[in-house]
Amino acid sequence: MKIVYFWLYVVAIIASLGGLLSGYDTGVISGALLYINETWNLSDYTQGFLVSSVLIGAVIGAASNGVLADKYGRKKIIVATAIIFIIGSILSAIAPNIKLLIISRIMVGLAVGMVNFVVPLYLSEVAPKNLRGMLVSLYQWAITAGILFSYLINGAFASAVYNWRWMLFAGVIPASILLIGISFLGDTPRWLLSKNRDEEAKQIFNKIEPNVDAEAEILSIKETLKDELNAKDNKIQFKKWMIMPLIAGIGIMFCQICTGINTIIYYAPTIFKMAGFDSNISAIYAAMGIGLINFFTTIIAILFTDKLGRKPLLYFGLSGLIVSLICLGCAFQFAEALGDALKWVAVGSLGTYIICFAFSLGPIGWIIVSEVFPLKIRGAAMSLCTVANFGFNFIVVFTFLPLIHRIGEACTFWMFGIIAILCLIFVYYFIPETKGISLETIEKNWIEGVPPRKFNN
Repeated sequence: MKIVYFWLYVVAIIASLGGLLSGYDTGVISGALLYINETWNLSDYTQGFLVSSVLIGAVIGAASNGVLADKYGRKKIIVATAIIFIIGSILSAIAPNIKLLIISRIMVGLAVGMVNFVVPLYLSEVAPKNLRGMLVSLYQWAITAGILFSYLINGAFASAVYNWRWMLFAGVIPASILLIGISFLGDTPRWLLSKNRDEEAKQIFNKIEPNVDAEAEILSIKETLKDELNAKDNKIQFKKWMIMPLIAGIGIMFCQICTGINTIIYYAPTIFKMAGFDSNISAIYAAMGIGLINFFTTIIAILFTDKLGRKPLLYFGLSGLIVSLICLGCAFQFAEALGDALKWVAVGSLGTYIICFAFSLGPIGWIIVSEVFPLKIRGAAMSLCTVANFGFNFIVVFTFLPLIHRIGEACTFWMFGIIAILCLIFVYYFIPETKGISLETIEKNWIEGVPPRKFNN
């Protein structure tokens, strides 16, 4: 780490706490669900709705805050997110019945939807082009830290009185840290310039990149903005060339979710119980191993995204997902022959799946959507992609248990494997390599009709 980037890393670490919160509220329900189900004896569909209720709120949060982020700034949305996380976590912990618990989880989901587009957006706009992939990957690493934290909390409170209530309440801690930390930070230079607040933008540039010519950076960004800044109104005008970045953004969200990641995150202990783990606690401990793998493997993306590029990691990761999903399906298909070994084949397959996802689709999906859109619509476009992400997520998570009981574990995981093959083809044709390319140059490539496979500096 160069000392010249000290303040930049401080900003990135604080902002990435939003990812930790998103990961925590994604992962905590996996262990809490086992005990909530004992409290109220829920049906498959009610369990699916409880788990996916966060995603209902997330769709609302993502849909309603893209335009707000463009109007009021990235920082204010992050502040609002932290407050909603705190309130939602408290209400979830004290919910007296399943209906109020679902409503509280929808509220938490509102914050998840907001944070999942605004923090990558914030990071991509403060990061130098040579560090952008690493800093946005830091957000995904924070998500994996949150998932791991949730699994550890689940294990810590598994034997406690009111166990699931404590699990859900613990999200208040990181939310409070985020609220305090973000209050001391500024907004992004690119957003400030879009509002003609040039002097504030220059001060931020000088803080995060003191060895860079702030005036030159400002001129480059304002060149991109000049048509919109001189316009009489501020309405977003859709142009034909914007179709391709939208396909890339929404498509990479489909790839990230519909290859099955959140069935693993939300239902890991449940899957392990299907595979032969006897107790809730042993299944939670097995899920902790998955959380550890997820956390440490994401470091690969942080270290190599800006060196190797986005697409090589996507190719390797998707290939690994295909193999691990086929193996997991085969394990359940031949469960009788495997006997007690089934649970260990399941652990190995899920571990391989998580490794491959953690250095590829996990972080790079968010990097791509934070990079491919023109500045003036970046907030709204990322909001649309985040809505798509949570929409796909809702469908996958809500239908997972019914699919398991209708077509079986093997066919369900094979289905995800087939989707991963289609995603590999999509990445080759529709996702540009954005390593080392400025956000302004990426926009220029789209305008000039450069095919995604042939993007240049």
